[in-house]
Amino acid sequence: MSNREGLTVVIAGASSGFGKETAKQLAQEGANVVIGARRTHLIEELADQLGESVIGVTMDISQEADVKKLYDAAVDNFGDIDVWINMAGVGLIGSYTEIPVEDMKRMLDVNVLGTMIGSQVALKHFRQQKKGTIINIGSVAAKVPFPYYTTYSASKHAVSSLSYALQREMEADGYDDIHVCTVHPWATDTPWFDHSGNYSGHRAQMQPMDKPESVIKAIIGLIDEPEESVEVGIKTKGTGISESLLPGLTEKFNANHVKSVIEDAPEAPYTSGSLHEPMESGTETSAGMKERIKADKKNKDD
Repeated sequence: MSNREGLTVVIAGASSGFGKETAKQLAQEGANVVIGARRTHLIEELADQLGESVIGVTMDISQEADVKKLYDAAVDNFGDIDVWINMAGVGLIGSYTEIPVEDMKRMLDVNVLGTMIGSQVALKHFRQQKKGTIINIGSVAAKVPFPYYTTYSASKHAVSSLSYALQREMEADGYDDIHVCTVHPWATDTPWFDHSGNYSGHRAQMQPMDKPESVIKAIIGLIDEPEESVEVGIKTKGTGISESLLPGLTEKFNANHVKSVIEDAPEAPYTSGSLHEPMESGTETSAGMKERIKADKKNKDD
């Protein structure tokens, strides 16, 4: 286990999924961690559980004042910030013409504008101290088009482009010790699917699905060895290679696969998920979705 005593990490989006487990591991390794999310009771419970080196802040990443509140909590309690992770993100699934425009706007506010605001607040601080690492969360959907995840795919393309452009800007301005990194996971078994806005008519899920541990390992690994882009898992890497070599075939196969997975899932009503208001359910790192899919298949076969 690494000794991270004296390291200060801000995580915007830590009430479940990647953010929650990343906060746990960093705190256990001795880091100061400032965690933010909309679900106050979950953030406060996690901070209490992890000890005095963890500060919880109620915040919405799409709101500049809230992001600054997160920043102030880190600086007021620990002085400098070493790592800023823009973890918060929401999904939106379904036929493009079925998705309400208000849901599209909200998803872009969180996934794109929120990452922009967080990155700007962090970079202002990092420029002053001439060092620091930003970690943004991309997706395999930024590497290859994902129909029925169209607006989400667009948002993750934006996040990746933002990160790459900011890294070039830091290099051009001579900040060699400021790093902007992007993690690109495959579909992962976290509460993300349960929290997604879903207008597909079926339960949100994907097959095959990765475990969250590999993504968390990649995120924490960037603290020690920053890289511009990390593609997590063989499926993400393979899809990226296939897209570069055979884009037409890759995109056609991916489209048909995504449609098939959606139609094979149990029927479900339309929902905006946690887009506009946080949900009480989905509070852990994993959602147990792989087990649910297995159970559905068994019931179907029976």
